[in-house]
Amino acid sequence: MSSRLTNEILFEATSCVQKVTLNRPTKLNCLTFEMIGELLRTFEEYEKDPQVRAVIVKGKGKAFCAGGDVVRVIQFMLHGDLYCVKEFYKNQLTLDNLVATYKKPVVFLINGAVMGGGAGLSMNAKFRIVTENTVFAMPEASFGHYPDVGASYFLSRLPGHFGEYLGLTGKKINGSEMIASGLATHFVYSKDIESMENELCQVLSLNASSKSVHESDILRIINEFVRNPVLKEGSILKRLDAINRCFGKDTVEEILFALEKEAITTDDKWMSNAIKSMKLASPTSLKITLRSIREGRKQTLRQCLIREFNISGHILLRSFNYNDFYEGGKAIFFTKDRKFKWEPSNLEKVHDAIVMQFSEVVHDDRWGYLELPQRQVFKTSKL
Repeated sequence: MSSRLTNEILFEATSCVQKVTLNRPTKLNCLTFEMIGELLRTFEEYEKDPQVRAVIVKGKGKAFCAGGDVVRVIQFMLHGDLYCVKEFYKNQLTLDNLVATYKKPVVFLINGAVMGGGAGLSMNAKFRIVTENTVFAMPEASFGHYPDVGASYFLSRLPGHFGEYLGLTGKKINGSEMIASGLATHFVYSKDIESMENELCQVLSLNASSKSVHESDILRIINEFVRNPVLKEGSILKRLDAINRCFGKDTVEEILFALEKEAITTDDKWMSNAIKSMKLASPTSLKITLRSIREGRKQTLRQCLIREFNISGHILLRSFNYNDFYEGGKAIFFTKDRKFKWEPSNLEKVHDAIVMQFSEVVHDDRWGYLELPQRQVFKTSKL
């Protein structure tokens, strides 16, 4: 057994299985510029290395990965270092695309918070294992951004309009709800994660002479530890009919109106909480989010990532006089007073024509265009 160590990521090789551990526990394993670059280089190396047959990814501490390092992104921008920001986004989306189309099995052990960039890294992978400690959220609209990193792809493919609910409200769901909605593939109790990981390494190492790993081999081991979680009575997924009625509307204004109308006759806290969250969020971010998820429903993952790179570029370059990301970032991560100064300040002043332009290519040499290779999802033998 050999290991390789950097400050922010641990790499460990156990025979033919490579373990990758995100190692910023005091920062909830938020992904830095350096971590993204190192992960991209490492995954590219592993895919080409015939000695590597599978990869396990996990986080150290109480979180898997709570997102990208927003504070450093804003600091880069305030210091005029647009190159680092562009490379951060380009590498992150390239990494997300690589993992989603990886030619070898990648097993994500998501035992704790998974948000933003952490979700982008893991939610399109083949094996997404959650526990009773897992919490998922995409809260970007609350600080003037929008759910990116492929979220317009994986949120748009959830049951009904549950993806719109998660993206517009930023609300959290647990591991059981991730299983029920399809965001996760397997539920394992946290006390069994280490044993399952060890057995995966042991069994795959015993078969090291084989040129490849079949999904059925990994699935058989995982299923030895899988448990069937039960949704709590108060679970948001038991309100899916109401969510579809409200969040299936064409515009953010209509969604809010539908929620407020139903809240009058329904004493259900999730509605009042959803209304409150949306009214606190950036109006422009809400409209960008809704349009992005709706567009994502018709697109491939690759198309979603390219479009999201365009949107993020316009936001960071402050195209169309958009400053909400900086305002929101300041209010949450710097002053921490949560006194938002959104502009425009209400939904009615956010014009659809402007929202549509965020998806267009950024005609600025400082940002450019995201080029992603055409890759097919790795197919293995039938289970």
